[in-house]
Amino acid sequence: MHVNFLSLTLQGESPVIKQGETSTLCWQWLAEGILALWPKAVYRQAVVLSAGLHGNETAPVEMLNQLVTELLSGQRPLAVRLLVIFGNIPALQAGKRYLHTDINRMFGGRYRQFAASGETARARQLEQLVTAFFAADAPDSGVVRYHYDLHTAIRDSVLPRFGLLPFQSHPYDATLLAWLDAADLDALVFHRAPGGTFSYFSSEYCQAASCTLELGKARPFGANDLLHFADINRMLQAFISGDTRPVRRQTAMHLFCVVHTIIKHSEIFRLHLSDDTPNFTCLTQGMLLAEQPGETYRVQHEQEWILFPNPQVATGMRAGLLLTETTPEALSMV
Repeated sequence: MHVNFLSLTLQGESPVIKQGETSTLCWQWLAEGILALWPKAVYRQAVVLSAGLHGNETAPVEMLNQLVTELLSGQRPLAVRLLVIFGNIPALQAGKRYLHTDINRMFGGRYRQFAASGETARARQLEQLVTAFFAADAPDSGVVRYHYDLHTAIRDSVLPRFGLLPFQSHPYDATLLAWLDAADLDALVFHRAPGGTFSYFSSEYCQAASCTLELGKARPFGANDLLHFADINRMLQAFISGDTRPVRRQTAMHLFCVVHTIIKHSEIFRLHLSDDTPNFTCLTQGMLLAEQPGETYRVQHEQEWILFPNPQVATGMRAGLLLTETTPEALSMV
């Protein structure tokens, strides 16, 4: 496959030849922006790498495209069965977060709750393809399932590189946690309730060890310095190539859990923060943070941290997450 996977996807084209092989791997174009690759040697992991669910978050897309190029050219070995996904193609082409509705709120069948659009159809297609991808290995094969969903944030962040682990009722995968630590993330956030994200879907419905990774700030194609994502890129490269896990070089990650989700229920909604408030801004107890008819929210704990504050979301959608700091022991990470 001697073509640029990203260029082909953005042009809305599919390759004339949709499957092939190199001396060490086989590949197949499954659908627009979706490529499966698998090694000719024995593998022990099935891995989904996704990016571009939001069309203005381009750095992870460029990073995955570079990874695919290295794999297909033989510059990098492949030790896992791999599915690479560019999520919301029309939004990527338009350079917009989404065209109709946020696709990363639609998974787990939640797309049925939204007006039909290309994004609801894409969410359904992604669910089907990821389910089939993971189901291809026999239950007794011993193949472990992983999913990294790559994003960048709308706004600046006090802790710029962080992961979000979906809610699950069983312990988190120790291998996943070790590799996230090796990526030199600044923080890890643990959800405490089900959601409509892609990583929650793969965790809950496909039993994959899953994580959403936020790699920095959203910028247009061509305006990204991928050196800013070198640590996470190094981790992903080693993970899929069967290399030794990198050694963490930064101070320990901050660990947070979600204690409250602010939902915008009215157009008369106020979030008492400036528009340029960074993610992980620390708020003090008693502060009036949000209000709308019939509801106010004041900071409940001695310290809470705000994540993804956005009063401009549509009604019914999340306008922010409130976090408290926690410990590995509290989250059964050890």
